[in-house]
Amino acid sequence: MLHTYPLDAWCIRETSFDAASNFLDETLFALGNGYIGLRGTAEEGYAGPAGTSLDGTYLNGFFESEPIQYPENAYGLARNNQFMLNVPNAKGIALWVGEERFDLLQGRVESYERRLDLRTGLLERDIVWQAPSGRRVQVRSRRLVSFASKHLFAIEFTVTPLGFDGALRLECTVDGVVRNLEAGDDPRVGSATSGPALALLGTELAPHFAALQQRTHNSGFTLVTAAAQVIDAQHIFAQRAEGSRLAQSYAVDARDGQAVRLVKYGCYYSSRDYADDELLARSRAELEAARGLGFDKLAAQQEAYLADFWAQADVEVAGDDALQQGIRFNQFHLLQSVGRDGKTNISAKGVTGEGYEGHYFWDTEIYIFPFFLYNKPEIARKLLEYRYAGLPAARERARQMSHAKGALYPWRTIAGEECSAYFPAGTAQYHINADVAYSIKQYMDATGDDAYLLQYGAEILLETARIWLGIGSYNRAGAFVINEVTGPDEYTALVNNNYYTNAMAKLHMQFAATVAERIAREYPQDWARIAAAVAWSEGELEEFRRAAAAMLLPYDAALGIHPQDDSFLDKKVWDFAGTPADKYPLLLNYHPMVIYRHQVCKQADVVLALMLLSEQFTLEDKKRDFDYYEAVTTHDSSLSSCIFSIIASEVGYEGKAYDYFMETARLDLDNTHGNTHYGVHTAAMAGTWLGVAYGFGGMRVVDGEVRFTPTLPKQWQHYQFRIHLHGSLLQVRVSPGGTQYTLLRGETLAFQHRGLPVTVTPAAPVQELA
Repeated sequence: MLHTYPLDAWCIRETSFDAASNFLDETLFALGNGYIGLRGTAEEGYAGPAGTSLDGTYLNGFFESEPIQYPENAYGLARNNQFMLNVPNAKGIALWVGEERFDLLQGRVESYERRLDLRTGLLERDIVWQAPSGRRVQVRSRRLVSFASKHLFAIEFTVTPLGFDGALRLECTVDGVVRNLEAGDDPRVGSATSGPALALLGTELAPHFAALQQRTHNSGFTLVTAAAQVIDAQHIFAQRAEGSRLAQSYAVDARDGQAVRLVKYGCYYSSRDYADDELLARSRAELEAARGLGFDKLAAQQEAYLADFWAQADVEVAGDDALQQGIRFNQFHLLQSVGRDGKTNISAKGVTGEGYEGHYFWDTEIYIFPFFLYNKPEIARKLLEYRYAGLPAARERARQMSHAKGALYPWRTIAGEECSAYFPAGTAQYHINADVAYSIKQYMDATGDDAYLLQYGAEILLETARIWLGIGSYNRAGAFVINEVTGPDEYTALVNNNYYTNAMAKLHMQFAATVAERIAREYPQDWARIAAAVAWSEGELEEFRRAAAAMLLPYDAALGIHPQDDSFLDKKVWDFAGTPADKYPLLLNYHPMVIYRHQVCKQADVVLALMLLSEQFTLEDKKRDFDYYEAVTTHDSSLSSCIFSIIASEVGYEGKAYDYFMETARLDLDNTHGNTHYGVHTAAMAGTWLGVAYGFGGMRVVDGEVRFTPTLPKQWQHYQFRIHLHGSLLQVRVSPGGTQYTLLRGETLAFQHRGLPVTVTPAAPVQELA
């Protein structure tokens, strides 16, 4: 396959500028820190053809809201949408050479390179440009979005005249005249809003400092966007305000071969974090501290943060350069995208684009959470704290859905309110509650963090488990059934006894009961507090256990498979042979009812249950289920291929496992879904790590015990990954000679390798096994 960028294990590099690929490049060269996201648009801006750019700046968790308009109303429908905003662009640095503006689409580009270095976290450009008049300049820039400071970014912009003395002018802007991208007919692309979402409250201009104060119309948040500059050349300074656009310019009498260096520091502070009257002062202090440090020290902080990250998280693959680049690129973007303050999460497009309106989904718990749990567990804890922060809204949503007790998490949200306007593929996905509970169980199995459980987790588990008793019932045969729900497969909606939902609900209730009993026994004072907080009643634990024991888990003896739901096997199979390639994805080309009438899956559903609940199925079960559902799955969702790869690896389909894995690993770098220009696919990126650890590494956690059954793809010479367990860091290296387990830090760890017990200790940190 032809790849867009040269294959470099630690770098994404572009060696020529092309307007045709610019939109995609802006996504792939985006920078973020979990809060700020800057698309990879050049500092000088872009004046190319319409539809080839989206100059976006995003703040994770900062949103506007609007009422959802329904032509036909009904009780309990989601009432308000929340959507991430394209906030003011503070990275602008325009350059004039004499009277000619630096523009890669004008004049001549003699040399060009742009690099995203995954070890330093810097986006760098090195360009030699000849203006239409013939004057030549070298332009170099370095950009970072600080991991050390949530609110800060910095840009170093250096211009050197080549072969002339003359005037240069650099203009730094804070531009609040921005809009969100409109989604049109494709909800994966942008938002449903149009027009400016931020009202101007005021501006402030002082020498080398500019700030905009704005407020959202409906959500009531205030935002201060500020920037400050330092320039190392003699200059004439000027500034102006044009409504929501602030400009500060530096006119320099430049000399041949002498570099003019400007450093711009920018920051964003909002009332989601601080009081309105603190925002401007905090912005000033942030920028003053940044200027005191200077760009080089900020860059050193960035590199140190990433060195620590890669020491814990690096996945090494020898034998496939394209794959190695793809895996590290995906891990880097996950780190850039994830909220880590307990108030924010990670959206489907991270902080690289407006697709899905910046909403958080179940993607976090099932796909993304394991990556952080085993690589940066402190971030995983913050993701769980985010769900606790949303518990009051989940309780309110449960009442709206006629549940007298419990909490129901929203299918899609930013701040906790349900934002899904299409309930068959939104609110009906009750499995979101079990997905959250599953992530809590994973976290406890990997960390043993009772402090989290007592402060946050137990309350979530109990409140969310109550919903199963509210939505489910016992049928005439005495089985506990869950009707009128939608499982992970969004091409099948509003069904009875979706296998995944029932199986996950069963685990959820069992785990909630076990946790409650343990806390009551070991921490009686905490149990009294938790029981009071949730208004606990005697007998509820027994109801959990009774319902779990009686849970209906569909099975078709004739086919030897687990039906996706009660009616799935009674539908006719979709005519795959008769469906042209341009009719995929089906959701953009067929009415939902047409799709719902057929056996066709958008993504892994039963197959996902095979992975998450692995110990509940025999290998023969898994093979039959995989064979059946593979034949009826379109993989129109980017969430699908990684799960099929994992199960294919487990059942011995080595070729399929590798092919599905490669679909995931470079999905964004090679734009295989054709929509990466609107933002990366964070769940698929995390699916790459799952594919290595859970797929080829054969990693599973059963009752708190980690088990490995590694295989080595024939295309690779070796691979290795690392996982955190109970405060220790374990490296797993698989090569033709066998598997090497190395305790890199921490205390004794015990686990299984191909069913055999293994222990590594500080005294004997390495074990090598066939």
